[in-house]
Amino acid sequence: MSERTGTVPRRRPGTGGPTRDRVAARPVTGAVRAGGRLPAGDAAPRTVVASRGRMVALVVTLALVLSVFVGRLVYVQGVAGPEIAAQARAARMTQVSTLGARGEITDADGVVLASSVERYRVVVNQNQVAAYKGRGSADALSGAAGVASQLAPLLGTSPAELGGRLVGDRGYVVVAKDVLPEVAREIRALRLDGIVVERVADRVYPKGAVGGNIVGFVNSEGVGLQGLEYALDGELQGTAGQESYERGRGGQPLPGGAGEQTPARDGRSVRLTLDLDLQWKAEEALRNQVAATGAETGTVVVMTKDGRVLALADSTAFDPNAPGDAAADALSRSVSDAFEPGSTSKVVTMAAALEEGVVQPTERFQVADRWQTPQGETIKDSHDHPVLKLTATGIFAESSNVGTVEFGQRLTKQQRYDYMAKFGFGQRTGIEMPGETPGSLRTPDKWQGRDEYAVMFGQAVSVNALQAASVFATIANGGVRVAPHMVAGYTDADGTYVAKDAPEATRVVSEQTAASVLSMMESVVDDGTGTNAAIPGYRVAGKTGTAQRFNPSGYTSSFIGVAPADDPQIVTAVILHNPRTSTYGGTVAAPVFADVTGYALQQLGIAPSGAAPTLYPATWE
Repeated sequence: MSERTGTVPRRRPGTGGPTRDRVAARPVTGAVRAGGRLPAGDAAPRTVVASRGRMVALVVTLALVLSVFVGRLVYVQGVAGPEIAAQARAARMTQVSTLGARGEITDADGVVLASSVERYRVVVNQNQVAAYKGRGSADALSGAAGVASQLAPLLGTSPAELGGRLVGDRGYVVVAKDVLPEVAREIRALRLDGIVVERVADRVYPKGAVGGNIVGFVNSEGVGLQGLEYALDGELQGTAGQESYERGRGGQPLPGGAGEQTPARDGRSVRLTLDLDLQWKAEEALRNQVAATGAETGTVVVMTKDGRVLALADSTAFDPNAPGDAAADALSRSVSDAFEPGSTSKVVTMAAALEEGVVQPTERFQVADRWQTPQGETIKDSHDHPVLKLTATGIFAESSNVGTVEFGQRLTKQQRYDYMAKFGFGQRTGIEMPGETPGSLRTPDKWQGRDEYAVMFGQAVSVNALQAASVFATIANGGVRVAPHMVAGYTDADGTYVAKDAPEATRVVSEQTAASVLSMMESVVDDGTGTNAAIPGYRVAGKTGTAQRFNPSGYTSSFIGVAPADDPQIVTAVILHNPRTSTYGGTVAAPVFADVTGYALQQLGIAPSGAAPTLYPATWE
């Protein structure tokens, strides 16, 4: 320090000592070294290096992020793209079944008895209805209210009533059935959210109750429940197809969207042997006679000698368009009800006795009105009478139980059983109708009391009406039995008709035996118990029947016959259960036979008979 000035002398520049001014002017940056000194010339380079490092890190980070996105994009677009697109489309696809039309049922001339018509049902997905935004609606309502305002006028209902059925969380609710095709097209054009129109096949029966017991009916899903609809369901039922399409948010098909279709296949149509006009006549005649006699029920069977069923009438016929309570009792009584045939089954006994040679048509008998079995039981005729001098033909014509037993007991028990079995007793005929009873035919070792005699005049055995008629058809067919049948053939969906194979034919008795029995049956109508069965201009052969019923009590009255007797074509059986006015088949059933068979002969164009018959004598002196 200078003594003169008292200050510290300033060093010259470059002498090594920093001046105060220089020290004060240097910026303080970076870290300070130990001892409080800054590194000379070091701060600016370090700042640049730090900035560059941060930029590099940012670029690398961005590059990595972009790489991830690019990689994901490449994966989605290039690798997983088709699969994801397929999943998205699958989510938009709707698959519905398309029905194959059920085949028709027609009579022998092609008259339609049952057919399917195109109808639609309207279904709602309640979860999707809320998406409706009121497009095309004059009142601009949305949701269920908007859909109801558009749909209700087409369905003929009020928007308020319909709207309540559109609200909820169910995915499938039917809101209308039996919608006509033109209405269905209008509904589809609206493209309403949640509304789907499905095609269905509605079954209709143009002839109503005529043949209703034969045709039967289907349920709401088109499945046969009764009659031929049930029995032939496998043939009639169509094969469902599949249709898939892309749907929009409201469930409507997207125009130009993806879709594919597997066509449905229609069922086969069935042609019957039935003659509709004759069926109508049989039903009318039966219905009138049931009312006139007070009978509980009745049946009429009309068939040809080769087994073709032309009519199968029940007094309890119903309209399959509206079966109602009849659905619980819709089986055809002609095949489902079993009863003791009574004297009509004497045809079997007579045929067996002639075939075995134990009796001849002209053999003479003295016939009382009562006969006692070895077991002490009494067999009686239908009425008291003195001893009659009758031939075997006369016994048959007068329907004598006692006389039938006199020659019938010449047959062994096994022979009696065997011939009843050959004629079809105790076994189903094989008719295509459901619910057929086989009846009852016990073996000889199970016969009790007077059964071995009673079976010869139609007791202790039971049959259905078709089985009873089939016995007479066998006689009319020269002793050859052909199983009754009702289906003539099938028509495939492509229009090809295929006739059903003819049933097997079985010879039961010789042609000579059949001719003899047929002649003896003419005596029944000419001068026996069946005179009310006569048809002007035609020779008629037949047999009356009256059988007592025990559970429930009453009588079964019948007449079964063949016409023309000189050229057998038609077999008709008339059965009345518990008539009140009379119990005799010749009184209550034979007139119905004459009415129905006479109509059938005219309807089928069968020529009248020629020469008068030469019959066996019925009595002797």
